[in-house]
Amino acid sequence: MYDSVLIPTDGSEMVDTTLEHGLRIACDHDATVHALYVVDSRVARAAEDARESVEESLRTEGEGAVEHVRTRAEEAGLEAVGEIRTGTPQKEIVEYAEEAGIDLIAIGTHGKSPREKLLSMGSVTERVVDNAPVPVLVVRD
Repeated sequence: MYDSVLIPTDGSEMVDTTLEHGLRIACDHDATVHALYVVDSRVARAAEDARESVEESLRTEGEGAVEHVRTRAEEAGLEAVGEIRTGTPQKEIVEYAEEAGIDLIAIGTHGKSPREKLLSMGSVTERVVDNAPVPVLVVRD
């Protein structure tokens, strides 16, 4: 039923809670885990003069966040892949799910980074639920 599970990550502590649920489902179905971090282009644009350094910082943060998800999945005996994209998080998550043939998205609520909270960008999770082509497991904080 679930051959591939997408676990988007923003590097927050909420991801560990989401991983507990997403990895359990992936283990039950011997599914491949997909870790996705999106460098939010809106945050980088807002930085104006420091755009490149902010984008580089976010990409570095993303590498660590994706590696964390991949490591946890591999420790659970699962195949794991990771990707970092640049764009609007909810759009990139939905597009990745379509392109990669994802069967389930496991995503947390209240997983916003401090930058996102400061900018009041709204709920990525809510927008993913509204637009995802597959079932979405929402894990509450």
